[in-house]
Amino acid sequence: MRLVQHKQEAYWFYRFLSIFYDKLVNPLFWTVPMRDKALELGQLEEEGISVVDVGSGTGFNTEGIVKMVPPRQVTCVDQSPHQMSKAKAKPQLQGCTFLEGDAENLPLASNSFDRYVSAGSIEYWPDPAKGIREAYRVVKPGGIALMIGPLEPAHRIGRFIAELWMLFPKEDEYWQWFRDAGFEDLQVCYVKPQWVEGKGKYGIALAGRKPINAGLHTEQEQRAEPEKEKPMGLGRRILLIFRVIIGSLAGFLFIPAALIGYLRVAFSDQSHTPEAQRERLNRYQITALLVVVVLVVTLIALLN
Repeated sequence: MRLVQHKQEAYWFYRFLSIFYDKLVNPLFWTVPMRDKALELGQLEEEGISVVDVGSGTGFNTEGIVKMVPPRQVTCVDQSPHQMSKAKAKPQLQGCTFLEGDAENLPLASNSFDRYVSAGSIEYWPDPAKGIREAYRVVKPGGIALMIGPLEPAHRIGRFIAELWMLFPKEDEYWQWFRDAGFEDLQVCYVKPQWVEGKGKYGIALAGRKPINAGLHTEQEQRAEPEKEKPMGLGRRILLIFRVIIGSLAGFLFIPAALIGYLRVAFSDQSHTPEAQRERLNRYQITALLVVVVLVVTLIALLN
């Protein structure tokens, strides 16, 4: 299991990441154009639908959902109260229902939502197949589940760092999990930020429909049994601290790579990209980039 894939490790990782997630991290790796393109597969424009956003975090993905679905018809589920507090404070999300919960054991009734959406969460699930079975459980017959997540990096160095940090599934694993859960009529699209070069796939959005004849099974028949938390001994606590520190360092290595990538894009020809779709660094990211440059220059000077 990757270093920040366990639930407790992910909880503490986001305890600190939530402080600057919206300002620095999220705009580098999960942009508005990416989000809006991926959400099209969810067919959210249908009138009167109810939507659950699983792993909703600070509400960035939910902000895209409420452009099409009234907040009172949207439920947000996340295991991190720190991330969720950021979402609750956003004016656009007033009226949404917020629940603390585990994606693999959702605190929701079976067959209760027309749409299930999850973005940037599956990479932290210890058992992704179980989480997608939960998506199938809570979606009504005829409803759609949309999963948006990362793909295994093509570059071997990036892949090594990524696999230290969290789960980056292979594309065929997403398809297999959806098929095994029972979804049909699968639809797919691929997304990536503008700084990512090459023809390799960066992120995937995969949607599937629950068969209309799936039936309305009882809660006892379908709902997964919540896992009982075992008391954490000293050894597990030490391991937790180690995994969070090393996993976080691995994750943060992607930040300077992304910042440099955006800097390269800024000085390249963007005439083929409409002005409204051009991704730019904000002041927090520019400050972080300057800090990286200063650190690199200082390190070079010390080595000489």
